[in-house]
Amino acid sequence: MNRPVTTLFMLVSVDGKISTGSTDELDMDRDLPKIDGVREGLHQYYEIEQTTDLWAFNTGRVQEKMGVNEKEMPAKTPVSFVLLDNRHLTEHGVRYFCALSQKAVVITSNPKHPAFKVDESNLHIIFQETPSLKEALERLATECGCDRLTIQSGGTVNGLFLREKLIDYVDIVVAPVLVGGRETSTLIDGRSLTTNRELSELGVLKLQDCIVLEDSYIRLKYKVLQSISADHEKI
Repeated sequence: MNRPVTTLFMLVSVDGKISTGSTDELDMDRDLPKIDGVREGLHQYYEIEQTTDLWAFNTGRVQEKMGVNEKEMPAKTPVSFVLLDNRHLTEHGVRYFCALSQKAVVITSNPKHPAFKVDESNLHIIFQETPSLKEALERLATECGCDRLTIQSGGTVNGLFLREKLIDYVDIVVAPVLVGGRETSTLIDGRSLTTNRELSELGVLKLQDCIVLEDSYIRLKYKVLQSISADHEKI
């Protein structure tokens, strides 16, 4: 494999939502600590998160929502961050991740991205005239030395990873809550399949572990089986 081994690691509701609603006002990290019956076990997700890969993938869109464009500069962590972004991060946001990361990588198709104004020794920019997650991951491995990568992006980008067969493992923590809402983001969003000829794009999973956590939380760990047969009968 000439790209990092990837794990999709997310906190989800029982109905597969990764947000509490469809607007930026609503967010799992901000809202679940307010909810009786959910907040009590939420710490387990963050504790597990601390054990994930030392390379983490996210998007500028998600980080803008988390306020990195205005936050004070953080302390350095052992983690290297990879951010897919064209227009959501400001120069301050890029510098924030340079301060936070061992290595900060920005993947962009915007030749005027603010990252090009930042001169930091640990910043690496992967510029693509034509966006390609596959190529970006290959360059991440060869140019930056990334061998294992945890994906924590939004549903639309997670969908791109799925359709391009770039997810190797899935590790989800299920919170004891139902969110609902057609417009609320789920673990995998993006383009829907429309014909049975596209069934090879499904992400078929093999369960590796099911861990019952405290306070009605569950952790599910899967290996992604990367092919499905034309007659839909066997992996």
